[in-house]
Amino acid sequence: MSQHAMHYDTLLRLTRAITMSKDPEEVALMTVEGVTTSLHAKGCALFMINNKTDELEIVSSFGLSREYLSKGPLSVMSSIAQSLKDGPIAIDDVNDDPRIQYPEAARKEGIKSILAVPIVIHGNIIGALRVYTSDHWEFTMNDVNLVQALAQIAGMAIDMCRLHKGYKTSIEILKEMRDPHGIRSNKWTPYEGVPASVGLRATN
Repeated sequence: MSQHAMHYDTLLRLTRAITMSKDPEEVALMTVEGVTTSLHAKGCALFMINNKTDELEIVSSFGLSREYLSKGPLSVMSSIAQSLKDGPIAIDDVNDDPRIQYPEAARKEGIKSILAVPIVIHGNIIGALRVYTSDHWEFTMNDVNLVQALAQIAGMAIDMCRLHKGYKTSIEILKEMRDPHGIRSNKWTPYEGVPASVGLRATN
């Protein structure tokens, strides 16, 4: 099977799985694992922007150590996320790129190259999907297109899951209002398994 056909097969398979899920956390996990496996990469992580701190917060990851994931906060202003407004960013060598916020942590983790693509919903950047490799890798256009497509699909699926849970909660509340004695607290966050402070964000 050609590399192009493999990418198409991966995109089709993951799209079916992602769009069938109603759990945002499951969508995120399927995305990072699928990208890592299909590209034979070291790992992958999905981030979303925290509106309150203006930082990227990790939602899910695959193939990366806990130590690397807890290396420190990722500032939207000082990390490669700032460049994502112009589209996908490929870092061929993490040892020689000023956009890497934690180069020493990347070296210790054995990361040589990074591909970062924005997750855009309704014209707003809400997060990023990053692919990490253990070898210096010149990402092909097919690689970039695959990751970018999956990032967008994951973003839309997560947003739809949020709306689904919101509609479901509204219906439950309306049903409970018929019986004043049955009203109870039913708190929910915009994303299950994702910090409540993480949400849609305009990046003008």
